[in-house]
Amino acid sequence: MNATSERSFDPRATVAMGREEALRLLASVPFGRVVFTRDALPAVRPVNHLVDDGEIVIVRTRLTSRLTSTVRADSNIVVAYEADDIDPIEQLGWSVVVTGIARPVTDPERVARYEALLRPWVDGMMDSIVAIEPTLVTGVRLVAKKAS
Repeated sequence: MNATSERSFDPRATVAMGREEALRLLASVPFGRVVFTRDALPAVRPVNHLVDDGEIVIVRTRLTSRLTSTVRADSNIVVAYEADDIDPIEQLGWSVVVTGIARPVTDPERVARYEALLRPWVDGMMDSIVAIEPTLVTGVRLVAKKAS
């Protein structure tokens, strides 16, 4: 048994947050998980990101990755992007999910800007940039439940 399984947990409540707060929190962490369809099945990949202009989620990936191939094959591919910051001991924090259209970034000025701003967090060539335009933005906070 580890320390977390031996501990009794106080009840937690979820509190929904608005779009602006959710995007602000998403921008405050360096990585998350992109969810896309691969061979008609859901696929999840951890990636680092940035939130540009308070709205667009940008990820860098390899030109040969499944995500890049999927986005290039369908210019209207819907993806989800999730990031969180949850304390594993206290079980407090937040989670944000962005759902929207993913498109490859090809404009040379934007590519150069994003390459300068977003350093890959894994070793290897990251030669493709994907922008996710959020349609749905949802977020929840995990908070201590108030005693009744």
